[in-house]
Amino acid sequence: MIRTLSAAVLLAAGTLSAALPAPAAQAATAQATEGGGCVRITAPPPESAPPTSVNTLRQAYECMLDNYYSGPVLDSKVLLRDALAAYTQDLMRRGADEAGLRLPALTGNRDADWAAFADMIGTGDPHALRAAVIGMVAGLHDDHARVDRPAPPPEGGPTGTGIAGLSAAQGPRLDPAARPPLFITRVLPRSPADKAGIRPGDIIEKVDGIPAFIGDKVNQSLIDTFASDTVRLTLKRPTTGRVRTVQLTAGPLEEQKRAVTSKTLPGGVTYVKVPGFFEGAADQAIAKLKDTSKAAVIDLRGNGGGSPREVTRLLGAFAHGKVTSYFCPLTGDCAANHTDDTVPLLGLRLVVLTDRACASACEDFSAAVKDNGLGALVGTRTAGAVSGPAEPYLLDDGSVLLLPKVRHLGPARETIDTIGVPVDHYAPMTALDLATGRDPGLATALSLL
Repeated sequence: MIRTLSAAVLLAAGTLSAALPAPAAQAATAQATEGGGCVRITAPPPESAPPTSVNTLRQAYECMLDNYYSGPVLDSKVLLRDALAAYTQDLMRRGADEAGLRLPALTGNRDADWAAFADMIGTGDPHALRAAVIGMVAGLHDDHARVDRPAPPPEGGPTGTGIAGLSAAQGPRLDPAARPPLFITRVLPRSPADKAGIRPGDIIEKVDGIPAFIGDKVNQSLIDTFASDTVRLTLKRPTTGRVRTVQLTAGPLEEQKRAVTSKTLPGGVTYVKVPGFFEGAADQAIAKLKDTSKAAVIDLRGNGGGSPREVTRLLGAFAHGKVTSYFCPLTGDCAANHTDDTVPLLGLRLVVLTDRACASACEDFSAAVKDNGLGALVGTRTAGAVSGPAEPYLLDDGSVLLLPKVRHLGPARETIDTIGVPVDHYAPMTALDLATGRDPGLATALSLL
């Protein structure tokens, strides 16, 4: 699959601009190092920074307690337990476990617990400390909380195998509800996968000799396997039944321009594909719909999210004066988000196509359409990966800690995170559909319009 590039994960939070000057980033790094606590990012993080230290782990610990949605009620004992578990597991994988590493008696007092933990761990191992930070954040079990160390784009551009989509994709993970078979949904043009003759719809039977499904459950380790430089796939072509094994090695990929695309369908319906809610996506979609007189199909399949501002702006083209979602703190009143009523209404009938890869801001849009009666949802239930918008904080090793401060609820005050938005008309895409160019979701949308 496509490798993660530079600071894209930070830009998705809607809080960072790559155009901000480097001196601001350097100042933020200095503040993070000298001030002791994590700092809210106002500029891109530096390209180089010191190794992860015990102070980095302390910053992450305090940042989570001070800034995470449920920070005031987080148990410091659990945070430090998760940190030490990840720390020792990393040492054991490298054959470097230490006899004196055990969790000290903790009381639930954040300062006293940290002092006892720091005294036990000493200066620490930088590699294991990095694992400890990641493990402590993972212990939140929050799909919008993570730690990342951004890197500049590789010289010569992006690299990867070119397999850009899988049928079991569910936001940033594999779908535990996925049913066999696992198949490829998108192949980048002129990529190693494309040159090897791999096509959308090809069924993945094995990855490096391991079955894609274990019983009726997808093999979650595939995410790590696809991220490696070389992967061996056993593929079945659904149209012919032919089985072959292909070894793919990561190679150069063409830059993929993020843009909204459109086409005219029978009956004067305009189809608009919105691949993400990146900056300007709403205006691009609205511009393509302005000359439509009848109806619109907005395809959000594979849309991994983006900016909530783009969501409210695109919704403003279909309704005014509507609540689109709520952002709720741990205590106190929820803040309602509304349609952007500065956008002229298009007056169009609407059908929205969704799938399990529709996550975060994509689910925000889908729930607003469903709950406000703006149109029908067609396809499959969304990912259920919309805990709340994340804010980025800088740690002294150059890592960026993303933490939601609020919880997202739909317009009906329903929880969508972990559950997803159900469709009105179930129309999944199969491997054979992809291989033969059929689109059940789009066919259903046209029948409704």
